[in-house]
Amino acid sequence: MVEWGRGRGRVGTWPPSGASRPRALAWIGGSAGFRQIAAARMRQWAQADTGPGRLLPWLPVAFGFGIVVYFTAEREPAWWAAVALAVGCATVAFLARKRPVAFPVALALAAAAAGFATATLKSVRIAHPILSAPAFSVDIAGYVEMREERERSDRIVVRALKLEGARLNEKPERVRVSVRKGTAPPVGSYVAFKARLNPPLAPLRPGGYDFARDMYFQSIGATGFVLGAVRTAEPPEPPGLWLRYMSAIQGLRDAIDGRIRAVVPGDQGAIASALITGKRDAISAPVNEAMYVSSLAHVLSISGYHMAIVAGVVFFTFRAVFALMPGFANRRPIKKWAALAALGAAAFYLVLSGAEVATQRAFIMTAIVLIGVMADRPGIMAQTPQAS
Repeated sequence: MVEWGRGRGRVGTWPPSGASRPRALAWIGGSAGFRQIAAARMRQWAQADTGPGRLLPWLPVAFGFGIVVYFTAEREPAWWAAVALAVGCATVAFLARKRPVAFPVALALAAAAAGFATATLKSVRIAHPILSAPAFSVDIAGYVEMREERERSDRIVVRALKLEGARLNEKPERVRVSVRKGTAPPVGSYVAFKARLNPPLAPLRPGGYDFARDMYFQSIGATGFVLGAVRTAEPPEPPGLWLRYMSAIQGLRDAIDGRIRAVVPGDQGAIASALITGKRDAISAPVNEAMYVSSLAHVLSISGYHMAIVAGVVFFTFRAVFALMPGFANRRPIKKWAALAALGAAAFYLVLSGAEVATQRAFIMTAIVLIGVMADRPGIMAQTPQAS
């Protein structure tokens, strides 16, 4: 026997004799009452979750679900069918915009169809030939689109206008080759050389990093190394506007990188340059390994932290300078002007750092905040108190 307060009950029983049953057990005891209470609670939750603006965060989820469906397809879908599906779902969502239940469902289906169509069009846009077997002594001529400095050698990415060799069944549009240290030509130059090409490397173990997939989405169809010297030649046609832009940006990055590393030699200068220009190739292997082992390698990847510092420093600096000019500060909204200057600085930092995916994501988030400042939209919306 155990004692429950002032009364007594049998061992292992609850509640004790004479005690009233808890309210929760009363719900279970009456199944009809429990169903009514559960239904009322579910309706309350549904109304709260489907309130104004509450369903909007689910649109990216639906968009991503459409991309997942694309990757689970057994074969490559036709691009026109994917686009037609997305347009049809968007039309249905527009026609159902005044229906409180049908509109959210149609909008979710439209977002999923848009994700499916986006993935399909992306695959069509980047489709390119890939080398399937090693090729020896291949004559290559084209424009240098990218240059990377490595610890023992340099690498260049060439858009091949000429690609000739024995047993060369596929002709990739872009190839990445290694050259001797210090002999990589500048971006934008037209070069000719002989090289040995290999297909992009497959994963070294099941579930490992897929180098071939990475190369595919960079539109690189073969890798290899240069045989002999890289010769600069007269281009058969002038470079395009995009190549001239890339050449100018790469020249600016190289100039800043060279200046930093000349003043601060060694790994310190290489890390400082990586945080500004995004070029991490000059960092030595031991330091790179130490950064990865200590879980600090993400510091070298320019993302939200770096973008927030650049935009924040520029924003507060310009706002302070504008505040020191009473004539301008009294006539103009200096906070918006400072946000515009910070947005320009963030865009320049995006271009200067190489515009990697993490940097693009950070810039988009920073731009949303700064545009909200210029549009007088607060970052945290005030909630209207509910009537009691």
